[in-house]
Amino acid sequence: MKYEFIGRERSCHPVAKMCLVLGVSRSGYYAHVKQGGGIRSKANERLLEEIRKSYKTGRVAYGSPRITTDMRERGHVCGENRVARLMRINGIAARTKRRFKATTNSRHCLPVAPNLLKKRFTAERPDKIWVSDITYVWTYEGWLYLATVLDLFSRRIVGWAMGDRITSELVIRALNQAVWKRKPAPELIVHSDRGSQYASDAFRGALSRHDILQSMSAKGDCYDNAVAESFFHTLKTEYVYFERFKTRAQAQSGIFEYIEAFYNRTRRHSTLGNISPQAFEQAKAA
Repeated sequence: MKYEFIGRERSCHPVAKMCLVLGVSRSGYYAHVKQGGGIRSKANERLLEEIRKSYKTGRVAYGSPRITTDMRERGHVCGENRVARLMRINGIAARTKRRFKATTNSRHCLPVAPNLLKKRFTAERPDKIWVSDITYVWTYEGWLYLATVLDLFSRRIVGWAMGDRITSELVIRALNQAVWKRKPAPELIVHSDRGSQYASDAFRGALSRHDILQSMSAKGDCYDNAVAESFFHTLKTEYVYFERFKTRAQAQSGIFEYIEAFYNRTRRHSTLGNISPQAFEQAKAA
């Protein structure tokens, strides 16, 4: 047991010092390694190689729970504690940055829709409840604004639009894309904050044309649209904050790839049992 402890911690502490503290000889430890203790070390090296592959596949955003799930699906027998220890020893950690702060402009005199969700952020089937929000991304050309529409059933981004102006037209384009892709049944609910873009006549008209019900967050409650804001937090802390976009076009290309190729199709979502939104929809459909 003592030798195994030394083997686990040798990258953090000197072997000689640990042997002295634990009351064992260095020669005894190295004999243990030579006679068979090295088998575990070699197994850990092989496992570490697979961890690095999973970490890279997850765009360096996965911690030990998602990496463990990913490796088990690929046929590797491993426990999360072992994976977490190897990641810690080798300096492998989920890439995150500063906390994301969402903002909205709700100072207007436009009509406000009732709150139909009341923080119930679940749906029993696809395309029953969508949530929408707007965020911004800095480029050297100026701000790029991103509007998204997310399905609460699978957490999939079903519609999005980007532009250099934060207008009602931006959120209408995101909505229209979602409707075109998903073709929802009448009386779908679309929930958002009280921003002027969502309260505008143009957006409410677009909802009416598609037989969609509108819902809005309670006044001054940032948690009433938490799922939409959570996606922006994920996008920014896993991708945007680590990039330097020279142009809006560069940012648009990168965000498109993150949403469509990674987030929707590949990224493991803890709310969905550590599978991607696409895999979740496919599993439920089957």
